[in-house]
Amino acid sequence: RQRYWGEPFPIVYDADGNPHTLPDSMLPVELPETESFSPRTFDDDDEFSSPESPLDRLQDWVNVELDLGDGVQMYRRDTNVMPQWAGSCWYEMRYLDPTNTENFCDPAVEEYWMGPQTHIRPDHPGGVDLYVGGVEHAVLHLLYARFWHKVLFDLGHVSSKEPYARLFNQGYIMAAAFKDEREIYVEATEVEGSEDAGFTHDGQPVAREWGKMGKSLKNAVSPDEMYEEYGADTLRLYEMAMGPLDASRPWETRDVVGMYRFLQRLWRNMVDEETGACTVVDTAPDEATNKLLHRTIDVVRIEMDALRFNTAIAKLIELNNAVTKLDATPRAVAEAMIRMLAPLVPHITEELWRKLGHDDTVAYIEFPSADPALLVDDTIEVPVQVNGKVRGRITIPADADQATTEAAALADEKVIATLAGNTPKKVIVVPGRMVNIVV
Repeated sequence: RQRYWGEPFPIVYDADGNPHTLPDSMLPVELPETESFSPRTFDDDDEFSSPESPLDRLQDWVNVELDLGDGVQMYRRDTNVMPQWAGSCWYEMRYLDPTNTENFCDPAVEEYWMGPQTHIRPDHPGGVDLYVGGVEHAVLHLLYARFWHKVLFDLGHVSSKEPYARLFNQGYIMAAAFKDEREIYVEATEVEGSEDAGFTHDGQPVAREWGKMGKSLKNAVSPDEMYEEYGADTLRLYEMAMGPLDASRPWETRDVVGMYRFLQRLWRNMVDEETGACTVVDTAPDEATNKLLHRTIDVVRIEMDALRFNTAIAKLIELNNAVTKLDATPRAVAEAMIRMLAPLVPHITEELWRKLGHDDTVAYIEFPSADPALLVDDTIEVPVQVNGKVRGRITIPADADQATTEAAALADEKVIATLAGNTPKKVIVVPGRMVNIVV
């Protein structure tokens, strides 16, 4: 596709220049082997000259004898080719059945994977469950893929009206870019200086601006360098912890260290650094740790489903910090943490899963579920107002009745000091929310 600029049209022209479509028996029209890929040539001074494609030069392929029903005749192939979209706009269906030599995809296979999921909702359009791609990708590829898919649907070749059921546009990763006095971007990694002292490249001053990380602005950070220094898991985790997935966020190499240290602490919570032996214990976690674990599971499950990876990671860091304070990590906590982190950092979690004595892969282990009973607070904190102003806070049982709540409010030292011996005219209790004392 890249070398020939697209797929050739299955059209040939007779001696009189009349076009003829090739019969199905002669399809597909395969591109010839060639090593001639020099640039197109045409006369700059001649407005009537035409560019030459690589296929135009291959006369043995262009001129062909065929029998299209009127006997053997000499024809000339059309050397125009389809745009690049043609070969890449239906690839998701070929992935379903890549070894099929008779069809682009078996109809039963296509319907199983991409047919309408009416059990989800009656009007489900079918297609890939979720497609994550940038806004340019949506305009430059997905729009055309949708056109092609609808044509295939109208022709009866696919069962779904849409190629993608849901599209999610991720935000840009922004980074500092630098221009020299010619307004030409220079390699950001070669720039020296600071915001206060100014920036230079090869000793010459350059101006800093912010833009999308990429080749054109010469401000990309090489993944290979990040892998070598911190590992692939750290880079994955950092990119997902930077902020909301659909928001643009600035790259800061120094912040990568934070994710690296989190994974180091995670490892040390389960493995002895000196011996490499697993330090996880089979004793049950204490009540506070168990509650924190299940609340973390509940939040992480919700956030992962909503693609809010940054908040899920924040809750996992909070849980890991709490585990660090324990004498040893309980197995129930360790295994749940590994299962929650597996989609985010697959390499270290596979290693830890094996360290815990498992022979299978954690990738296929079910995501943990929270115990609803452990998500309910035993006690709650309620503000106490005196004449509409908060004067104290009380901690009461979550199921405390009105009388118990009122008694606790009137017994609070700060409330007593505020009342200064005055008898309340009225005590208003909003269960679980607040107490308002009127004097």
